[in-house]
Amino acid sequence: MTRILTHLTAFNLLALLATYAVGWLSFALQSKMNQADSTYTLHVFLGIVASTTTLGVHCLIFIYFLGTGRWVKEVAIAYKIPDDPLPKLTRELKRKAFPAALFAMLIVIATTSAGAWVATTGTLKGLEATKWWPWPVHALAATLTLAVNVWSYFVEHRCVSINGRVIDDVVREVDRIRAERGLPTNEEALRREQEAT
Repeated sequence: MTRILTHLTAFNLLALLATYAVGWLSFALQSKMNQADSTYTLHVFLGIVASTTTLGVHCLIFIYFLGTGRWVKEVAIAYKIPDDPLPKLTRELKRKAFPAALFAMLIVIATTSAGAWVATTGTLKGLEATKWWPWPVHALAATLTLAVNVWSYFVEHRCVSINGRVIDDVVREVDRIRAERGLPTNEEALRREQEAT
């Protein structure tokens, strides 16, 4: 999972950085007001890609910890493994990763909403963008999006890495318990099952 998260995070960070850079370029060129210049349209497209992948990456973190936490809990119950340290550590890692993932998701939603409001105020009659939702709010939210997501990537990566080691420790403990009971290891039992089919 750590490798998958690293690749998805790298892609997401590139999408966020590209959106940010093209957004500033679009602002500098005033491309929103110039239909011949596609920089603004590219910024909107990249914003959709970046926000969607940001939500996807952080949702994956939620799903990963919910699934592995449940697995560790059920295995611990089945094999009577004490709660401390392994199942407890998995819960603690989930509690550390969830706020980072949630903040990263909320800020990207806020940034996307601010950008959409800036984009549509020019088309709504009677509303001036500078009165209702100035572009600096969108720009500040975009800067915060980058900062919060980079922070959350580090928190999540650390938690996922440690959790992967916890899962390995649980498997080793289960194999030790199975050996004490005269049962084959999980790997051996799986191999036998596959040979039988």
